[in-house]
Amino acid sequence: MSNERLRIFTWHIHGNYLWYLSQANCDFYIPYKPGPYEGYVGRGTSFPFGDNVHEIPADQVHEHEFDCVLFQTRKNYVQNQYEIFSDAQLALPSVYLEHDPPQEHPTDQMHWYDNPNGLLVHVTAFNALMWNSGQTPTRVIDHGVIIPPNVRYTGELARGIVVVNNLAFRGRRLGIDIFQHMREHVPLDLVGMAAEELGGLGVIANTELAAFESHYRFLFNPIRYTSLGLAVCEAMSIGMPIIGLATTEMTTAIENGVTGFVDTNLDTLIDRANDLLRDPHLARYLGERARLYALDRFNIHRFAREWEESFRWVTGIAKQRLYRAPLEIGESIWANESP
Repeated sequence: MSNERLRIFTWHIHGNYLWYLSQANCDFYIPYKPGPYEGYVGRGTSFPFGDNVHEIPADQVHEHEFDCVLFQTRKNYVQNQYEIFSDAQLALPSVYLEHDPPQEHPTDQMHWYDNPNGLLVHVTAFNALMWNSGQTPTRVIDHGVIIPPNVRYTGELARGIVVVNNLAFRGRRLGIDIFQHMREHVPLDLVGMAAEELGGLGVIANTELAAFESHYRFLFNPIRYTSLGLAVCEAMSIGMPIIGLATTEMTTAIENGVTGFVDTNLDTLIDRANDLLRDPHLARYLGERARLYALDRFNIHRFAREWEESFRWVTGIAKQRLYRAPLEIGESIWANESP
């Protein structure tokens, strides 16, 4: 078993993240069924998944064998698993991938995945800091991204680009008011699902987005409160400077005057955006440093390795499963363990 690829069952929740996750040396099994059911679209057609990503009809999931279950939403955990799993599958080792910071209360919300024998993975250190993870072992796995090797930032278009899906319907947390205010002072184009509702350009295929946005002078991220968006990581990786709010994990990724600009004062952000529009040399300077930073922090090989380690830890294949007290803040699940 230890020489074989682990068999991971999960749902298709965030396509970009699943594509990057599939770079891990594991086999991933995802369910599908007809109709607009969240998580049940199978492989879909938006990403060039490899042969390690397998579709299973939802009504046949109970017939298969897996090594680990990866939950990605509360519904996966409290409802979906009981609809499609056998009794034996319900007892499988599990990991919960939490994509977001807490929504109900920023500091006091208890995470519903209360499992001392599982693993709760946060995608940013900010998220891990804010969630009350209780007695569940936790780990932070920073994003890893893949950029087409022939795409690099050029920035000749004196406009900013905003990449947010369904911004018109997602309110203040995603920054609809911030986008609209900034657009009054800075030329911005919005792309993503339903972008047309706000006068945007619509959807750009995931495989084409990096090349499309590379011509814009900078990426503007209007989101107040979320994880560090993959759109930010991907833009940095092609050499694009970033402008955004000095909130959440953004403050660790964007250093003022080095990789872009962040602030909580919108007037300051308007000034910095216009500085980049007037000075393409400054934009290229910041963008190149953003690229070097992203190549290190958002390295896909590191990302894949950390996920492989996590799956093997929770399944007990690499070592005997641990039954232990809750982690202290900042403590690693691998502390005092042999490789």
